[in-house]
Amino acid sequence: MEDMRLNKVLALAGVASRRGADELVFAGRVQVNGVLAESPGLRVLPADKIAVDGVPVTRKDAPTVTRHYIMLHKPVEVVSTARDPQGRRTVLDLLPRALRANTRLYPVGRLDYFSEGLILLTDDGDLANRLMHPRHHVPKRYEVLVRGDVPAAALHAMRGGMVLPAQAGEPPSGMRLQPVPARILGIKDGKTLLELVLHQGVNRQIRRMCEAQALTILRLTRVALGPLELGGLEKGTFRRLTQDEVRALQKTTGE
Repeated sequence: MEDMRLNKVLALAGVASRRGADELVFAGRVQVNGVLAESPGLRVLPADKIAVDGVPVTRKDAPTVTRHYIMLHKPVEVVSTARDPQGRRTVLDLLPRALRANTRLYPVGRLDYFSEGLILLTDDGDLANRLMHPRHHVPKRYEVLVRGDVPAAALHAMRGGMVLPAQAGEPPSGMRLQPVPARILGIKDGKTLLELVLHQGVNRQIRRMCEAQALTILRLTRVALGPLELGGLEKGTFRRLTQDEVRALQKTTGE
């Protein structure tokens, strides 16, 4: 994809002449990807979204782009990044070589090395950024199998908004969490299956919550991301999202 000066893009779209486009930018009336443009010479790509006075510009320089939206069931001991400096298997390694070669897919968010479940892969950077942005509060639902019983006090603490012990880079008083809806799904053979719903993106949040409540995690699975449900997708396999699922994700983030 070739980049192009912002004023030229506006001129091609019929918004104004190049000089008129310059004046629009200097007047603070042009946004690129939601950010105020500071220079008419800003280089923009065909995928960038431009608006004047908040109204989207229909671009004449941007070709139709086919985006890819893939749901993958990440197994344990797979890294949820595009590359791993340690040479471990990544979520992209689970996709066919042809798909990896012809697209620039990236995982949306993270699942830690020993967690499994739903992870979204896409080359739609705009949607990915919105899904990960805290202001959209896209819920993520997990099923967590722990050893033994779960005291009512532990559920109460999770639902009330816990304060986690401080780690490097966090306030000395500890990290205060938003309330986490938590319930018991079942108890069997000395194990308890919990359902937890997160609305924020604290690193290793569920593991830290359980550790603080003296709960030992045996299995941690993400079963839903916003409107997406993992369902019966087998570990290590993937499927493309339907158009309805893509539209539901876009609606979730206000697009």
